[in-house]
Amino acid sequence: MTGFPLTWLYAPGDRPAVVAKALASGADVVVIDLEDAVAPDRKDYARAATAELLRDPQPVPVHVRVNAPGGPWAGADLAAVAGAPGLSGLRLPKVSSPSEVVRAARRAASARGGALPLYALLESALGIERAHAVATAHPSLRGIAIGEADLRADLGVRDDAGLDWSRSRVVVAARAAGLPPPTQSVHPDIRDLEGLIASCVRGRALGFLGRAAIHPRQLPVIERAYLPDEEEIEQAETIVKAAAAEQGAQALPDGRFIDAAVVAAARRTLSLARRT
Repeated sequence: MTGFPLTWLYAPGDRPAVVAKALASGADVVVIDLEDAVAPDRKDYARAATAELLRDPQPVPVHVRVNAPGGPWAGADLAAVAGAPGLSGLRLPKVSSPSEVVRAARRAASARGGALPLYALLESALGIERAHAVATAHPSLRGIAIGEADLRADLGVRDDAGLDWSRSRVVVAARAAGLPPPTQSVHPDIRDLEGLIASCVRGRALGFLGRAAIHPRQLPVIERAYLPDEEEIEQAETIVKAAAAEQGAQALPDGRFIDAAVVAAARRTLSLARRT
């Protein structure tokens, strides 16, 4: 894997067998979910099982999606898992203000004895409006993304296109904050692989990089959609070679104009291509 994880596979924390399969699935990051995927009467068990698993280092990066800040379970979640050796990051759901990120960062650092990477999920109109403020809330924050199911309900949008403005806002906020491009939200129909790939193509065009999944069968589809094809690789190689031969802005023989920004994008394309 390069420095660009493309697949983030969710697994419910109260189903250890499913978590074990997720760890062997080939996902770049496994996200153990203590929030939406776990019923209230299973929260304590999910938390304890996750803490037990993460007592040891894991074969792939493991994040935990804790329960929503300010709710009845968030504090216990952070206390149980933040210091675990096998934990690589925390995903904070339903974030709507910078102060929620700051509080979580401080509590995690206290439990761990040092900083822990955090990722904020924006799932409401208020969260989207405050996207840049959230993205710059604390040095421990390493990424932002959208929780589209909750956001769709909050906004009352009737079709997928109704979320495009919110998606673009989060992409811009991440870039303005110096964070990596956001990952796409999950595609909820695990049988609809054609719809998944079409949605990934749309997300890639909007500036997303990679996607969360809820089933291993979605992983190769996401990876294929986000990896550059042969034509893109060839174009990127041409740009990088031209830039190495001559500094500054220039025009290629086919008429394309390249400058530093175009060269940086080409280098990212080649970095992604090296995953294969």
